[in-house]
Amino acid sequence: MADMNAFMTNQEKKEIDATKKLRIGIIGTGGIAHSHMRTYLAQPDVEVVAGCDLVPGKAKAFFEEFGVEGKTDYKDHSEMIADKSLKLDAVSICTYNRQHANCAIEAMRAGIHVLLEKPFTVTVEEAAEVIKVEKETGMVLSVGFQPRFDNNMRMIKKICESGELGQIYYIQTGGGRRRGIPAGATKTTFIEDETAGIGALGDIGCYSLDMVLNAIGYPKPLTVTGYKSAFFGTDPNYVRYVNENAPWVAEKFGVDDFAAAFVRLEGGIILDFRIAWAMNINTPGDTIILGTKGGLRIPSTDCWNGSVGGPMTVYHEVSGEQVETQIPILKTPDGLWHGKIRSFLDAIKEGKPSPIPSWQILYNQAIIDGIAKSSDAGKEIEVVIPEV
Repeated sequence: MADMNAFMTNQEKKEIDATKKLRIGIIGTGGIAHSHMRTYLAQPDVEVVAGCDLVPGKAKAFFEEFGVEGKTDYKDHSEMIADKSLKLDAVSICTYNRQHANCAIEAMRAGIHVLLEKPFTVTVEEAAEVIKVEKETGMVLSVGFQPRFDNNMRMIKKICESGELGQIYYIQTGGGRRRGIPAGATKTTFIEDETAGIGALGDIGCYSLDMVLNAIGYPKPLTVTGYKSAFFGTDPNYVRYVNENAPWVAEKFGVDDFAAAFVRLEGGIILDFRIAWAMNINTPGDTIILGTKGGLRIPSTDCWNGSVGGPMTVYHEVSGEQVETQIPILKTPDGLWHGKIRSFLDAIKEGKPSPIPSWQILYNQAIIDGIAKSSDAGKEIEVVIPEV
């Protein structure tokens, strides 16, 4: 079993060279952009110099909220990217889903590194186009999977890689919220098809998939039988759990609020997946990783929060006896967002590969895309991954 004390103490702190500051722009200044801004402002080698949003005045108000002086009078991302006076090193793309691909492509072609919020894109074809431009330009492209920087997530990967579980053959994973569709009477970009494209499947499903796929080395997906529904989002009687119980605007709902799938992966591994923004149960179940020598149970969380819901348990045998080993919760002192932003900045400054390899997220996106396409077709389909 992995040495947990060594695991915790071997997290080296790096000295940050603040003599060269990276110039950052933020594209899209809605909810998630606040976490980007807060984390950038905590870095000694960063200047946030510009921002833009399609809603007039929104970027200006966002910068004023943080007391940051920056140029914000742009009508869209293209105008900001084209402004050579900014001398941008990198951008965070925090737009709605359907804008992810074209914003990332334009930025990289302009010689600007990209931190792209999840989900990567809406379709696997879009994801492949983004990666082609990444390869053509040599820019750093990182995707917003901050849970990877949680020490408990890292422990899951260490356990799987250690051989303690033997040959892994079955994984059950997922998560969700009992009531938690991210929208209200005036906030609808997450739930309208023209802006979001995908719902719970992409929004939090991508995290759940990454947790287990990253742990086992991201095997290639082969086939998928998928299902998605929208019973809650399209119900006029649905009342959102937060936002002071604002009445639901059901007529605007155009994405999924629940999805499930049975995915076959290379290496004979079966992935049983389910995800929800709303459901009539507290959890769709813990994550379970079964191997020929042992099994790992990862407790679910009430709402996906980037970590685990409690101490994990390894079920195995010692001297012919069935035993359980509990894995204590590990702390992540600097937080997940620090790891997400800092690893991106370090890759730029040190000329290193992206901390979140895009080929892995292409596989992640291919599964999400396959679930949607299989659901629409009403049958199992082959997962086709475009050449990049």
